[in-house]
Amino acid sequence: MKWIAERDALIAQTMAFVQSVTGKKDALHPPESPMATAAASVQIVPVNTVVETGPLQAAPPTQPLPLPPPRAASHDVRTEMQARIANFRKHQERFEREREEYCAATLTKLRAAIRDASPRRPAEK
Repeated sequence: MKWIAERDALIAQTMAFVQSVTGKKDALHPPESPMATAAASVQIVPVNTVVETGPLQAAPPTQPLPLPPPRAASHDVRTEMQARIANFRKHQERFEREREEYCAATLTKLRAAIRDASPRRPAEK
């Protein structure tokens, strides 16, 4: 169960760091919780890092995305739906027709192969 203690210590250390950065106390974990006792026993070790930064530049203000134009009338939506449904039906009918043609062609080839097969008997040993 060592990993549980390590996890609790990491959470406590993270919470202490967040509180030190924001200056806010966490309302979710009152002082009498086990998290607070773990936070008290964790020693925070600062890490020395060097970060090179150039001159600060302000980020350009972000513009909100433009809204799409509103749909005209419900009649246009209805006609668009009817057109899409008709197109879908045509597509499905084409698939059905192509399947039927393929099946008929395959059966024709099979029947021709059966008919053209010579009635040879297997050689006896």
